[in-house]
Amino acid sequence: MKQIIKRVTAIPLKVRASHARYGFKQTHDSSMCHVEVESADGIIGEGLGYFADSVVLAALIERIAAPTIVERDALDSEAAWQALYWTLASSGQSGYAFSAISALDIAIWDLKGKALGLPIWRLLGGYRRDLPAYATLGLTGLPLDELVAFAKKIVERGFHTVKIRVGRPGLDRRTSTVSPESVIRDDIARVKHLRAALGPDIEIAIDGACRLDLHNAVALARGVEQYRIEWYEEPLLQNDAQLLAQLRSRTTIKIAVGQSEAQASRFRELLVKEAVDVIQPNVVVAGGFTQCARISGLAAAFNAPIANGGGAPFHNMHLQAGVPNGLGIEYQTGAVSAATALYEGLPEIAGASFIVPDKPGLGFQARREALKEYHAS
Repeated sequence: MKQIIKRVTAIPLKVRASHARYGFKQTHDSSMCHVEVESADGIIGEGLGYFADSVVLAALIERIAAPTIVERDALDSEAAWQALYWTLASSGQSGYAFSAISALDIAIWDLKGKALGLPIWRLLGGYRRDLPAYATLGLTGLPLDELVAFAKKIVERGFHTVKIRVGRPGLDRRTSTVSPESVIRDDIARVKHLRAALGPDIEIAIDGACRLDLHNAVALARGVEQYRIEWYEEPLLQNDAQLLAQLRSRTTIKIAVGQSEAQASRFRELLVKEAVDVIQPNVVVAGGFTQCARISGLAAAFNAPIANGGGAPFHNMHLQAGVPNGLGIEYQTGAVSAATALYEGLPEIAGASFIVPDKPGLGFQARREALKEYHAS
């Protein structure tokens, strides 16, 4: 059985994400690129490009990437991945190149799953059907009372772990008049109040989004350790492996890194230098399912778990459920809102865990009317 690729289409989108279900009026637009790979048999696989300008990404996919895989067999996903890599990222860069590779690889796996009648998580190994989820409060700069109210609503939905953003403004705003010391003090106070409001049984995690230097990252870690932090995500600028190893040696909090990394060699460096406790390959960033399966195997060789960090939880659930060292997925409120606006057939995620669906491929698909409504030009 062959599934020869005949058509590749990329549609740039700007999808409105809302936090209304949690009582907040804030909205934001998510730049997303919907990708379709169709075989000669008429089977269509869908992929997603994220964290990149959708118009630029769509042009890159259709003009440069598509000719590389048209007339290839979609079932030979590894061969297709290698062809895309050497066309788009042969000099080792990531960025738009890996966003394009990720989107196309996801679509190819969706096509494979539909052709074979199996969900992607089973094609990846089928390790578990029940998958834990944690929730991230997808708003920055909320007043303390609103942050606590948001967290309580998340807990009411059954989540046992809540993650908040810290270290902002950080090194991304070097000209800010707010001192790093005051940012750290404020973050410590926010964690303290959140722990008091949620009680001892709810886990709290923090996300630095690569915005701090070593000195301030250590200061924040030491300041919040007493409030039993589950993990500290991407605390340091550029995910510097050497500095992360130093931070890890100075705190009892687990260090989680990787949602913004693309190259497998970067994950290897983090593991070899003992810089992390958990790595976070994201299928929409790190080369789709093909490369993320390799990365999960690399982590397993170090007896290290992987977890989903970043957007696209409904795509990443397949990786986390397919491999034995997957810990679970991130329910990022903004990302879930955008996905709900774009797709139909999504599973409901709530509580400590949910059941990964058995539908072939990704198990969900884009709504045709949404592709028209959110089309970006």
